[in-house]
Amino acid sequence: VFCVTVCLDGTLPGYHLHRGFGSGANSWVIHLEGGGWCNTIRSCVFRKTTRRGSSKFMEKSINFTGILSNKAEENPDFYNWNRVRVRYCDGASFAGEGQNEANKLYFRGQRIWLAAMEELMAKGMQNANQALLSGCSAGGLASILHCDEFKNLFPETTKVKCLSDAGLFLDATNVAGGHTLRDMYEGVVTLQGVQKNLPSTCTSQKDPTSCFFPQNLVSNVKTPMFLLNAAYDAWQVDQSLIPSLADPHGLWRACKTDRSHCNSSQIQFFQDFRNQMLDAVKIFSESNQNGLFINSCFAHCQSERKDTWYENDSPRIGNKGIAVSVGDWFFDRTAVKAIDCPYSCDKTCHDVILK
Repeated sequence: VFCVTVCLDGTLPGYHLHRGFGSGANSWVIHLEGGGWCNTIRSCVFRKTTRRGSSKFMEKSINFTGILSNKAEENPDFYNWNRVRVRYCDGASFAGEGQNEANKLYFRGQRIWLAAMEELMAKGMQNANQALLSGCSAGGLASILHCDEFKNLFPETTKVKCLSDAGLFLDATNVAGGHTLRDMYEGVVTLQGVQKNLPSTCTSQKDPTSCFFPQNLVSNVKTPMFLLNAAYDAWQVDQSLIPSLADPHGLWRACKTDRSHCNSSQIQFFQDFRNQMLDAVKIFSESNQNGLFINSCFAHCQSERKDTWYENDSPRIGNKGIAVSVGDWFFDRTAVKAIDCPYSCDKTCHDVILK
């Protein structure tokens, strides 16, 4: 198992492929699955017992929804493309390299990425006339990390772009003044040997952990990229900003589960987080090849869900929903730099209810 491409537990990784048809037969959308990270031996050993660390626990078939749907009425721009969902079973956003003998852990994220691309190229992707690399959550981070590598697979003549959905994880301070996500990322990067796979444009100037944060990566990505994110990303609110350890007395509990129970300083805390996100994309958004859809919702992963991608009541900024925004940007129909007014002005959100 030393040199092969495997999941955390040593099983073979996998993907699901739906073939394109008609006008989309030579177009490809690759979607990198999300699902957090593991940052300690213990959390990685646990992850081996789930579909996030072992193909033994993966479903043989899954529903393709949102940007992966094959129905024109659910996914007007990409429904007849070759659509691929690459399963996530490494725990470091497809970027690790190494192993832990004692606990039989294999950190092969980068190799899984390379092997999947190699196999898909052989299955016809090398003839693509257009290709989109997308991903959600930890897969959204992966699509940022691998965007330029993806572009380099193809000849110059192929139209190649990347979409990161809910991948804009910020190096933010939690409600107790700690750095929950930075501490976690440091574990991921160190344990899984991520450093050598991070962009040198960043690692030449910053520490490896900082270079796992998208805010230090996005403005250096050369390939056209679209950032789709909720300004109050539900996962970050729950796990990074208000993790239970940072709120031992439960002062945030009511606010976290129901925003109508937040006091003005709690709302201000969320607005500060949104401002930090807008700061993080400032330079990125100045490039006319890049696209942006940052809505003021408490949501997470809006491109792979039917209800948020292209329904009559899907989220909108101004008058335009997510699927149309991504399509307009990909096909250069019009520039898309959509940033919502702050909470609570957006009535189209599909918010995630935190427990």
